[in-house]
Amino acid sequence: MAGTGARLPEPVPARTAVEAGLYDPEQAAADDLVSVRVASEDTAPPDMAVEAATTALKRSGLDAEDVELLVHTCIWFQGVEMWPAASYVAGHALGRHVPAFGMRQECNACLGALELAARHVQSGPANAAAMVTSADRFGEPQIQRWSSEPGFVYGDGATALLLSRRGGFARLLATVTGADNSLEAVLRGTGFRPRPTEDPLDLPGRVEHFVRTSSGGFRTATERVTAVVREVVASVLHEAGTDMDGIARIVVPASGRSRMDWQVRQMLGVPLEKSTWDFARRTGHLGAGDQFAGFNDLVETGQVRAGDKVLLVGGGSGFSCTCAVVEMTEDPRWATEAGATADRRAANGDGEVVA
Repeated sequence: MAGTGARLPEPVPARTAVEAGLYDPEQAAADDLVSVRVASEDTAPPDMAVEAATTALKRSGLDAEDVELLVHTCIWFQGVEMWPAASYVAGHALGRHVPAFGMRQECNACLGALELAARHVQSGPANAAAMVTSADRFGEPQIQRWSSEPGFVYGDGATALLLSRRGGFARLLATVTGADNSLEAVLRGTGFRPRPTEDPLDLPGRVEHFVRTSSGGFRTATERVTAVVREVVASVLHEAGTDMDGIARIVVPASGRSRMDWQVRQMLGVPLEKSTWDFARRTGHLGAGDQFAGFNDLVETGQVRAGDKVLLVGGGSGFSCTCAVVEMTEDPRWATEAGATADRRAANGDGEVVA
């Protein structure tokens, strides 16, 4: 891993959404979020991805000509229908020469793309490099940011991670992916439609339909999701030559506290303090970008140092799970500079909300 980057808009305090009647008070109490990142309506997701990718490239010390692949991920509208957002991101961040592809696998897209990009780099020449980006801005009326999915509040933002065979500040030790494709039915709803709908997204309604019509119900689906995740985590730790005790920090999909507790404590069996909960509760759920954003924050703020291993856990409805183990090999200079800037912004009341 040669460079990371994140473009996160200004935070909106959760309490203001409660006061405005947008966020159910009981759900807000269960989620325990401080703030969520919200971009302006004139902010295009691909432009945020360009900023994140430009940061990752600058931090890597590589030239744009060194990058031979860009994979752009998202879970929501990118600003134009039937349009290759990946080509826009690559063209503006790297140049017209870079092959660019889009990847959609819901909230597991970034880590899934990381695994594919790593295989591409590993099989390439000695100077091979590849970029993975994510970007989303969740807009109404289709997305009700504070209520579309209980336990998840959607945050806007973009992330980028640059892989290189030349070296970097961290090594990607292992990646593993597992899946249970039968679980796509959980969010399929009542069936297919001839065209996109402009109605608000009703994910809880789709889940309720699955519960009513499936033989095993939601409990069986949850058990199968848990089984996939635990199997993938065990496999990736084994391939990386470590165990959970050897992991310094864990990055999981960002959610409210109750869901985060279930993911970290119950599913993985580790204390919440080992996760990136403190970052997630100030950012919101970034779609496919939670893992890159969380890892970037750990590095920028010096919460992981040379020798530390980090476990990245992904999961996307469908269901697919990709996990990765990363080992820090050095403390990058840009991390110290970024951390100092963040501290100044917090002290001045600008940017990150301080609880």
